[in-house]
Amino acid sequence: QVQLVESGGGSVQPGGSLRLSCAASGRIASIYTMGWYRQAPGQQRELVARFTTGGSTTYADSVKGRFTISRDNAKNTVYLHMNSLKAEDTAVYYCNAMSIREGYWGQGTQVTVSL
Repeated sequence: QVQLVESGGGSVQPGGSLRLSCAASGRIASIYTMGWYRQAPGQQRELVARFTTGGSTTYADSVKGRFTISRDNAKNTVYLHMNSLKAEDTAVYYCNAMSIREGYWGQGTQVTVSL
């Protein structure tokens, strides 16, 4: 099993910044990729950013140039640096980890962008 714990969400004004963290524990060696997804009210969960199996990164078009995914392997932690936040970025953000057998999700952290 893999456990994922997100942190760093909150409320921010448009144009502001936040950094989300996802700490992984458990069977870390089984993980081959991690990423961030989000789900706004009434909408499906969507990819925000993730590491590919080759170690590069991929981003949703809506966040390119504003969000950056990074990781600290020593801390088993993945980050999502969010800049120039917009109201449409408001959602619950979920960390995801994939192993050969299954995918794992964190509990989610709320990000609210409003005046």
